[in-house]
Amino acid sequence: MCSTISQRNPVGVTNKICITLLLLFANSEWTHARPPSEAQQKSTTANRCGYESCPKIKAGMLNVHLIAHTHDDVGWLKTVDQYFYGSKSEIQKAGVQYILDSVIVELLKDPEKRFIYVESAFFFKWWREQNAELQEKVKMLVNQGRLEFIGGAWSMNDEATTHYQSIVDQFTWGLRRLNDTFGECARPRVGWQIDPFGHSREMASMFAQMGFDGLFFGRLDYQDKEERLMTQTAEMIWRASANFDESSHLFTGALYNQYQAPPGFCFDILCTDEPIIDAKHSPDNNVNRRVDDFLKFVNQQAQNYRTNNIIITMGGDFTYQNANMYYKNLDKLIRYTNERQANGSNINLLYSTPSCYLKALHDADITWPTKDDDFLPYASDPHSYWTGYFTSRPTLKRYERIGNHFLQVCKQLTAMVPKVYDEFNPHLSFFREAMGIMQHHDAVTGTEKQAVAGDYARRLEVAMRACATNTRSILNELTLGQASVETTTRSVSEYIPKSQCKKKKEYRLQFDTCTLLNISSCLVSETSDKFILTLYNPLARTKSEYVRVPVPDVNYEVKDFEDTTIEIQFLPVPAPVQDLHFRKSSSPYEIIFAARDIPPLGYKSYYITTTNDYRKRPVADPENTSSFTSISNEYLRLSFDTNGFLNTVTDDGMTRSISQEFLYYEAASGDNREFRNRSSGAYIFRPINEQVRSIAHRPKIKVYRGNLVEEVHQYFNSWVSQVVRLYRQEKSAEFEWLVGPIPVDDDKGKEIITRFNSDINSGDIFYTDSNGREMITRNRDHRDTWKVKLLERTAGNYYPITTKIALEDENARMAILTDRAQGGTSLGAGSLELMVHRRLLHDDAFGVGEALNETAYGEGLVARGKHYLIVGSSSKQTSRTTQAIERFTQLHFLLPLWSFFSDAENISYPDWRENFTNIFTGIQLELPKSIHLMSFEPWHDNEVLVRFEHILEKDEDPEFSKSVQFNVQSIFSNLKIIDIRETTLAANALLGEHQRFQFVPDSPDVAYNSYSVYKKFAAHQFMLRADRPLLDCEYHMESEIAIDEMEDNEEADQLALQTNRLKRAVNESQELNRQRAEYLRKLKVGQVTVNDDDANYDDPFIIELSPMQMRTFILTLESDS
Repeated sequence: MCSTISQRNPVGVTNKICITLLLLFANSEWTHARPPSEAQQKSTTANRCGYESCPKIKAGMLNVHLIAHTHDDVGWLKTVDQYFYGSKSEIQKAGVQYILDSVIVELLKDPEKRFIYVESAFFFKWWREQNAELQEKVKMLVNQGRLEFIGGAWSMNDEATTHYQSIVDQFTWGLRRLNDTFGECARPRVGWQIDPFGHSREMASMFAQMGFDGLFFGRLDYQDKEERLMTQTAEMIWRASANFDESSHLFTGALYNQYQAPPGFCFDILCTDEPIIDAKHSPDNNVNRRVDDFLKFVNQQAQNYRTNNIIITMGGDFTYQNANMYYKNLDKLIRYTNERQANGSNINLLYSTPSCYLKALHDADITWPTKDDDFLPYASDPHSYWTGYFTSRPTLKRYERIGNHFLQVCKQLTAMVPKVYDEFNPHLSFFREAMGIMQHHDAVTGTEKQAVAGDYARRLEVAMRACATNTRSILNELTLGQASVETTTRSVSEYIPKSQCKKKKEYRLQFDTCTLLNISSCLVSETSDKFILTLYNPLARTKSEYVRVPVPDVNYEVKDFEDTTIEIQFLPVPAPVQDLHFRKSSSPYEIIFAARDIPPLGYKSYYITTTNDYRKRPVADPENTSSFTSISNEYLRLSFDTNGFLNTVTDDGMTRSISQEFLYYEAASGDNREFRNRSSGAYIFRPINEQVRSIAHRPKIKVYRGNLVEEVHQYFNSWVSQVVRLYRQEKSAEFEWLVGPIPVDDDKGKEIITRFNSDINSGDIFYTDSNGREMITRNRDHRDTWKVKLLERTAGNYYPITTKIALEDENARMAILTDRAQGGTSLGAGSLELMVHRRLLHDDAFGVGEALNETAYGEGLVARGKHYLIVGSSSKQTSRTTQAIERFTQLHFLLPLWSFFSDAENISYPDWRENFTNIFTGIQLELPKSIHLMSFEPWHDNEVLVRFEHILEKDEDPEFSKSVQFNVQSIFSNLKIIDIRETTLAANALLGEHQRFQFVPDSPDVAYNSYSVYKKFAAHQFMLRADRPLLDCEYHMESEIAIDEMEDNEEADQLALQTNRLKRAVNESQELNRQRAEYLRKLKVGQVTVNDDDANYDDPFIIELSPMQMRTFILTLESDS
C-alpha cells in the first residue's frame, strides 16, 4: 500500500512524498519464528511446566535447591564458534554442543533431574543441527519443566557498558525464538545474571517490565557481600526505578558462592574434585566424609539467609560436557544426604531450578529488605575495582553503538518494504543475533582476547553488510518504484545458509554506507563528480542535523529536490586525521551543510555535484598569543586562554569558568599474586599512587570560522588532538577527540582521560546514567547502603557512563554526553572526567590471559570519538530545562541521520528531480519531543511490533515531563490496523497474562535498626583468589588478611576489611537514591494529549506514557496490507 501526496515545487515539478508502511511477511525458514501452534498450546495445558512443575519441598526442614547449570560465555577466550564446536582446546577445554548433547541424554533417563540453560545464541545454534525426533523429545522436557530456560536473551549481557535499547532488542529476539519454538513453557520467569561484573538498576527495572518475577546474580562488591551475608540481606526487593511504583520492583538475590559448586564438589570432567565412592567394601569409600563436608557448607551458607530454603549452584564455566559424570555424583549426594533424615537430619536436598527456589521464597511469606541504588562498581578485593572495562576497547564499544543505530534503520525499512524478498528476514535476523552477541559480558566490555574481539567485529561487519542489502533494495523501491535486476549468484554472508543465498542484484542507486566517515573518508564522495546523499531519519519526529562529507576540493554545490541551493561551508580535515598513515583518502576537506526537516521515519535526498566555481579555501585565524580566543553561536561562547586551553563557557549570558584538558594515569603493574600487587588490566583500573599526569602544557590551536560552524583545532602532542565545534543554533558544544597510538616505549601502561573543571560548587555529588535511562546519584567515597572503605580511591569512584555524566549546584549545571560507553567520575567539586582510551602492558589475572595492548596497522590503536558539553541553569522551574535539552540531545546523537551515498554519474539533476521520490516519511503524525518510537519492526505474519518510551524523568522539566496521551492509529494512519495488543516489554507475553510475584518489604524501622555496628574483623572474608581469581573463591582468615594487607600496619588497610554497615535512625538515612525515589513517587505530573481531529479515537488505540515508561504493542494488520 503506497499513498502519494503530490507537492509542487517552485519550478512546477511534481515530487512524491510516499508514505508507506507495509508489513514484511516472515516466510523464511531461517527465523524458525512462528506463533505458538495449537499443538504447543495443548501441550502446555497437558504438561506441568513453570511453577507447577516444581518439586515439593519438605516443611520443617532446610531445603537445599541444587541447580544443575552451565555458564557458557558467548565468546571470551575463544570465539563463539570455537566455544560451540569445542575447537582450540589448548586455550580452553570447552564445547557447548557436547554439553547440550550430554545433558539431554541424562534428562531423558530420569524424570527427577533438572537442568537450566541461559544462552539462546548457543541453544539455537545447537537446535538447528538436531533431527525432528530429538527436537520433539526436547520439547517434551521443556513442557515438563525438566529443561528450563532462564534469562532467555541471546546472550547474558553486561550491565555497565550496554545501552538499554540494545538490551531490550536482544531480550526481545531471544525470548521470541523461545516462544515460537516451544510456546509458553519456555518463557523464563527468572533473570540469571551470574557473571556480569556489577549490576545496574535499570537492568533490574527492565527485568521487571519484561514480566520476570526475580533475579539472581553472582558478583557484588566484596564489602557489600560480607555485610549482606552477616545481616541476612543478600536477598531483597530491588526498587529498580525512581519513577515507577511496584511495577518496577524485582526480588533479587546474591548467590553465596558466585555460581560455582561448593569447594570440593565439582563433579565435572574439568575438575579434579573427589567423586563420591559408595562401594560398600571399598577401602576408598568416602560417603560419610563427603556428606559431612557438604553439610558443613550447607549449614554455613544457611546462617546467612532468612528462610528454610537455600540455593546451591552445581556447575560452572562450560560444565556438563559429560553430564553423566556430574549427575551420577549428584544422585549419590542427594541419596546419602537425605537418608540421614531417618536419623534426625533436617536437611533435604533436591534437584531444583532458580524459578522453583524463588517460588519457595515467595511461599515463605516473610518480609524482605529493599534497595534503591545499584551494585556498581564491583570490587573483588581491596585493590581490584572492576572499572577499567568501562572503557576497554573503545573502538569496539563505538562499533557496537553504530551497529545498534543501523539495526534500527534496517528494522524500520524492512517493516516498510513495498516488495518482499526472501532474503530480507534472514538478513535482519542475523543482524539481530550479531548485535545480541555483542551485548555479552565479555564482548562490548572489552574483556575478551584480542582474536575474539576481532571475531566480534567481523561478525558485526558481516551482519551490517547483510542488512545493507535490505536497505539498498528497499530504498530503490521507495525512490524509483522499480525492482532490481538479478545477476550472478553470490552469498551475501558466510553465516547465512546456502539455501537462503539469492542472486546478487543490481540497482540503479547503490545507497552505500561509508563506514570510514569517522576518519573523514568515503569512496563515493571522493571519486564521484556527482553523487546523491540520502539521509534517513530513524526518529519519529522531524529532525534537522549538520552533515559533513569528505571531498577532494572546494568546488561543490548541494541542491535539494526543490531546486534550492543549500548553504554550505568547507573546512579542512584536521591535520592529525589526514596524517593517519592507514587513512587511504584523497580528501583534505569536508563539506558541511544543514540538512533541514528530514521527515520522521523517512528520508530526504540531496544532489551534490562539482562546479567550476571554486570557493576560497578555508584559512585559519592568525595566531593569537596575546589575548583569549573565542568561538560562538546564538547560544554559546567558548573562550580559550593564551595557552590554548578552554577557559570559560557562556550560556545565555551566564559565564562559567570551565576548563578542559587531557591527562593520563600510569597503570599499576605487579605479579598479581597478592591483592596489593594487582596490575591494571582489561577488567581492573588501578593507577599508580592515584596520580594523574599532564599530556601537554601548551597545546597548539588553529581557529576556523564560517557561516555554519566555528572550530578550534587543538594539537596536544603527536598522539592526542581535538576539534572543538559550535554549530549554528545548537545548544551543545562538540568535542571530537583523537587519541593514539598511546606510546609505551617507556614500558608503562597509560589510561587517558579528558577532564572538565568548573567553578560549579557541586560538592561531593554527581550523577551518572543507568544504561542510558534514569540517572543515579553518586556521592564521592560513598555507597548508599554501607560505609565503604577505599584503598583505591580513584578507581573506587569510577562509574559506568553509557550516555551521560553531570553535576550541578543551585545555579548552574554541566553535563557531558558520550558517543559510547566510558568510565567516568567526579574527583572534586565542579570536576568531571571520562576515560577515553587505555593501553596496558600487563594482564590483571582475571582470566583473559593477555595484556590490553591493542594494536592496528603495526602500531598502537587509534581511537576517535565525540563528547557533547551542555552547560546551563540548574533551575527546573521554566521549560525547556537544561536536563530536557540533555535528554533531547542524547537521543539525537544516539540515533542521528544515517547517510547513504549513491554515485550519480549517469543521473542528471533534472532527471533526479522529476523521476525520483526524494522525500519520504513512514508515519502520518510525528510524536512529541518527549516520546520516542523505540522499536518499529516486522514481527509475525500481518504483524508489526512497536515500542514507545517517554525519555524524561518526572522532575526534569515542568512541561516535557508530563504524561503524554496519543492515538496509535493517528501515528500509523496509513496502516490498516485491525487490532492492538499490549505485551510485556520484550513482547513475549501479553501484558497481564502472568501476574508477577509480590514480595512484602520490611518496615522502615526494621530496615534500618537491624543493621549492626561491627568493630571486629569478620571470621572470614569471602573474596576471589588473588592469583587465579576466576577459578576459585577463597575464605581469607583475618590473620591471613592482616599479613597480606598490613605489612606496614596501616590503619587504612585494617579499616578496609572491617564490616561497615552503619546503624542509624530511620530519619537519618544516607541513601541518596532512596530519598530521591521517595520524592519522585509522591510527585504528580500533568498530562499532555496529542490532538488530531481526523483520528478515529477508538479506545484501545489511545495510549498514555508516563515519565520513563516503555510500552510495547503488537499491531495486527489486514492481510492485504
